[in-house]
Amino acid sequence: MSVRDLGRFSAPSLTPSVGRVRTAWLPALGLFILSPVCAEYLWGYDDSTGHPGSLIGNLIVFSPLYGAPALLIREVARRRGLGWPGILLLAAAFGVVQAAIVDQSMWSTGYRDIPYWEDMSVPTYLAPIGLSLYLALSFVGGHVILSIGSPIALVETLTPHRRREQWLGPIVLWAVVFLYAAACVLALKDSYDTGEASATWGQLVGSSVAAVGLVVAAFVVGRRPALILPGVVPDPLLVWAAAFVAMIGWVAIPPTRIGTALVALLALGAVVVVRRWSHRGDWGQLHVLALASGAVVAAGCFAFVTTPIGAVSDGEKYGHNVALLALMLALSAWAARRALPRYGRVRA
Repeated sequence: MSVRDLGRFSAPSLTPSVGRVRTAWLPALGLFILSPVCAEYLWGYDDSTGHPGSLIGNLIVFSPLYGAPALLIREVARRRGLGWPGILLLAAAFGVVQAAIVDQSMWSTGYRDIPYWEDMSVPTYLAPIGLSLYLALSFVGGHVILSIGSPIALVETLTPHRRREQWLGPIVLWAVVFLYAAACVLALKDSYDTGEASATWGQLVGSSVAAVGLVVAAFVVGRRPALILPGVVPDPLLVWAAAFVAMIGWVAIPPTRIGTALVALLALGAVVVVRRWSHRGDWGQLHVLALASGAVVAAGCFAFVTTPIGAVSDGEKYGHNVALLALMLALSAWAARRALPRYGRVRA
């Protein structure tokens, strides 16, 4: 699917062939697993870093918590013809719900005793509303890019013939909804049991209103048609490089007031540039893949300089970093191979 959908998405076919229905669970399962890998494991920050048993076991919670909403967002967008604007706005709504309501990390100045948390939250902390601007921007943006957007783009590029189709039947759809709800309850209960939940009722209500507003915007903006604009689209390799540099800049800029302002400007600039590129006639699925791949590979590279919490040895840390970066590179190369024969001809 092309990011040219930033407004110009045509309604998908909702009647896939029998053969495709039989294997529709493969891309759904891929997204269900890839989303938490990109959202949590790629950064290598937790005490499970480098411990394969813990990483696999944690998917029991993380896949419903991240993979289920990724599936639901993708399914809603494809069924309603929302395109990428709708996907990204729904992803932002998910980011608000996750960071402000479920784990409530957005409101904390000392989450999970992470030693660098105070450095991230305090410089832009607004005491009257109890919110760190840097954390809000970082968490919501991170969920849009890594938890939802990039995994969907990667999996859809790997399955070109099912890119416009629905993947979930009614029974599975409701099962995914149930899994997500159950995971949210477990995560929220854990936040209260460990004392990490710190949001007031006012903060919870305000977050809920913001999330609903983003959902409404997804349906309004996502269906809005867009004209093809004149101009040349950069080569996909240049798009990949731009996404890589932008993502490195996003996570490397210090969480000061000036740094937070620069991150906001970087995000706004990226939205404007990608929107212009995606409205041009030569924009295709390979460009979409380039954006997603550049982001996940950049995150995998930056993870080498992160410090995991808990008892994680250097060997476990760097082994984890190498394995996850190799996985992102392998998936990107495989997806590029799937997209290359169709470059310039397949649009979505």
